[in-house]
Amino acid sequence: MRTIHKVGIIIKPHAPRIESALSDLGAYLDRRGIRSLLEEAAAEKLGRPGGIPRAKVPEEADLVVVLGGDGTLLSIAHIAARHGVPVMGVNLGSLGFLTEVTLPEMTLTLDALLDGAAGVISQRLLLEATFKGEASLSLNDVVINKGAVARMIHMKIWLDGRGLETMKADGLIIATPTGSTAYSLAAGGPILHPSIPAVLLTPICPHTLTFRPTVISSDTRIRIELLTSGEEVYLTFDGQRGGAMLNGDVVEVRRAKHALNLVSSPKRNYFDLLSEKFSWGG
Repeated sequence: MRTIHKVGIIIKPHAPRIESALSDLGAYLDRRGIRSLLEEAAAEKLGRPGGIPRAKVPEEADLVVVLGGDGTLLSIAHIAARHGVPVMGVNLGSLGFLTEVTLPEMTLTLDALLDGAAGVISQRLLLEATFKGEASLSLNDVVINKGAVARMIHMKIWLDGRGLETMKADGLIIATPTGSTAYSLAAGGPILHPSIPAVLLTPICPHTLTFRPTVISSDTRIRIELLTSGEEVYLTFDGQRGGAMLNGDVVEVRRAKHALNLVSSPKRNYFDLLSEKFSWGG
């Protein structure tokens, strides 16, 4: 990992305790001789000029720290991955799957990372979806979903060029192992450990019971063609970006060449996180 001289700070502006968290993080970085790069919202919170647009922060930073929740981290993860910059999420609400570091663990985790402790970085697979000539990265999932008042949608699925299924459903989730605990889980998909080189195909309310959540190799090339006309259908990346799909539109999904280096707390492993999140053994 690169030496950390500059830390970019991304925030959820209305998160509880955000002002004190920002102040504590800034003071810690000052003590370690590390420069803080504040996104515009963070600079405004502290009453400082010269904030950086969020999308530009990973270009200038050696590490990005997110103060907020999983949604805030997802907004920057795909950009950080393109630049090879690790991301650390500090959750200011309930414990998150991506922002798993709690506020009391923030400086402990930064100490472990800066001092080169083993096991602090978790490399996460990303998906690359190509739609209308534009490639987009997703840490959690690529989703084809019907609009609020649309009827069931019809789509054709190919895997490595071979037609797999012509499916009628409310939608389809193509999820990474990281995203297996997000929308896919709510739709009945399994939990995958982040280290497993696999991708999940999880139908949303399928018309028949023959197509179930399916785990495939992360090397598989996935092609989806929409066969529905006259309905509202949307393609989304991590629930944050995307647009409308029309009849005959095709999206191709494969494992991205980029991965995200996600900083995790030295106080818990992935199974500890699942246990806390789902109250296993409680």
